[in-house]
Amino acid sequence: MWWQGGGNGGVIKTFVRYLSNSRKRAPNLRKINPKVPQQEAASIAEALYDVIKQHGPVSVSNTWNHAKEASINGLNSKTHMKIMLKWMMGRHMLKLFCNHIGSNKKFFLCTLPEDPHIKEAINAEELKVKAKAKTPTRSKKRTR
Repeated sequence: MWWQGGGNGGVIKTFVRYLSNSRKRAPNLRKINPKVPQQEAASIAEALYDVIKQHGPVSVSNTWNHAKEASINGLNSKTHMKIMLKWMMGRHMLKLFCNHIGSNKKFFLCTLPEDPHIKEAINAEELKVKAKAKTPTRSKKRTR
């Protein structure tokens, strides 16, 4: 039968290949709408960039706290700030990196990966993870 895959690969293999979820395209971050006029988006982005650069690698919730303290004009809510951060990542103004702490992940925003504060934060987290991994574990003796 033609659907059983006899011969050169079969119809079912082709069908599965075209419909599999592993071939999704990456989202185009450049097409994110900042929901404000271009000039206002640029001024908000500059203020957010300064906040992130000043406070080093920060999480999104800490960015919101620092943005409230800096009283950035034009930010309506935390959701609007997240949209602006995605817009800035699409413009290659920010980077998002992940630190693995045990089985947990923490995501941080940073301005430049070459910034010494960022390297220190990454190295400190790596040392914590390595120290946890090196702790001796007790092995149970098997009894028969």
